[in-house]
Amino acid sequence: MTNPWEEIELSDYENHMKLDSVMQLQTLKNMMKNQFSLYAIKTVTVLGVAGGNGLEHIDTKKIHKVYGIDINQKYLEECAKRYKNLSQILECICVDLTDKNIDLPHADMVIANLLIEYIGYQNFKNVVIQSSPLYVSCIIQVNMDDNFVSDSPYIHVFDGLNNVHHKIQEDELIAVLKNIGYFLIDKKEQALPNGKKLVQFDFKK
Repeated sequence: MTNPWEEIELSDYENHMKLDSVMQLQTLKNMMKNQFSLYAIKTVTVLGVAGGNGLEHIDTKKIHKVYGIDINQKYLEECAKRYKNLSQILECICVDLTDKNIDLPHADMVIANLLIEYIGYQNFKNVVIQSSPLYVSCIIQVNMDDNFVSDSPYIHVFDGLNNVHHKIQEDELIAVLKNIGYFLIDKKEQALPNGKKLVQFDFKK
């Protein structure tokens, strides 16, 4: 069965995410600056990298390798095109993170923003074990209602996501990572204009 993320056009996704009523593209970009700069890392894996939002904050003097992971090959092609300045260090890898037999490279940090909701706890745990990072930083969306996709002119583009969406609970996410040796060291929240909020969790092994 085709994953719905393979069918969603990048332009539709990004145009939805950057609407003034949603503001997730801009908010994530700002939060990623912190993710890339806060810890002493030389290699980083960005799960669900899409078109590369946030990669402009990569400091090539500090970070020597970036793995951009996504299930959509077209997203990765656009990401590589946008960030030609990172061509020497950016490696885009097309992979389905729900595949139990994936083989992922090691990185000092794994970043998973608005990604765990679409692969679930167990697959995320498998990805972290595979990558064996020192740090894990993830951002989840917390909703005030049951609608995980914000209302917009693009809303029906995302109808298929209902089939792969998992509701993520903060306590359970913390417990899942603790179970494999990662402990919460920081938490940040950023409010969004539509009553939702983005919550960042940083873990260290």
